[in-house]
Amino acid sequence: MPADVSYQHDTPAGPRTVTVRYERRGSGTPLLLLHGIGHHWQAWGPVLDTLAAEHDVVAVDLPGFGASAPLPPGSAYDLDSVVPGLGGLCAALGMERPHVAGNSLGGLLALEMGRRGLARSVTALSPAGFWNRPEQAYAFGVLLSMRAGAKALPAPAVRRLAAKPVTRALLVGSIYARPSLRGPAEAAAETRALRDATGFAETLRAGRHVNVSEDVTDVPVTIGWGTKDRLLLPRQADRARQRMPKARVVPLPGCGHVPMNDDPELVARTILDGSRDA
Repeated sequence: MPADVSYQHDTPAGPRTVTVRYERRGSGTPLLLLHGIGHHWQAWGPVLDTLAAEHDVVAVDLPGFGASAPLPPGSAYDLDSVVPGLGGLCAALGMERPHVAGNSLGGLLALEMGRRGLARSVTALSPAGFWNRPEQAYAFGVLLSMRAGAKALPAPAVRRLAAKPVTRALLVGSIYARPSLRGPAEAAAETRALRDATGFAETLRAGRHVNVSEDVTDVPVTIGWGTKDRLLLPRQADRARQRMPKARVVPLPGCGHVPMNDDPELVARTILDGSRDA
């Protein structure tokens, strides 16, 4: 069952307490899972049990997303603020230098945790930050449109759209290659998560200045990219391969931007193989 944990987050006014929601399963070496912008820990649901067969797995709602509280007033949602906070979260959970896997925003955070010595291995699925300016503008435009739609739709309309495979694609087709495989309840819940994400605007604002150019050299890195990613286009994987020559960059055939539901077996195997490299 999901639980809450609190940790100390550094702010311009000094340390403040942040409380986040998380799901924990399995045993073994620790593995932290980080979702994308506007999403919640349930994005990892299709792969949790497979990963928990080998690891002590924690899937967390990032601050300002899902059921987690926002960061304290005055806190930035940039890498220099969020990543050290994730180190504090790991300490509060008793997870010393976990393997870290992340998707989109979570992939960017996972790479930065690896760069700062906070992870023992990194698996990044369609990580943010390997865009050029037009690709970034396109992705931000799609995200803002999804957010506006989630905020405008009344709850009964969301439930009706989520109920049928054809109309479900209107809610989640931008992030899944196979939106019909996402359950009606899950599609409705992640639409609500996008609508209610208190950290969305500040995170997107901080993301305007992100451009990953520095390799992560001290830990094994795997970068997976869905070949049908409609948000962060698959050609960005080539840029990741050029900028991070030590990383293992692998295609995820038939997968969209959030690949865990499109092909759970492939995604779980990609994460497990990456953690075994360590």
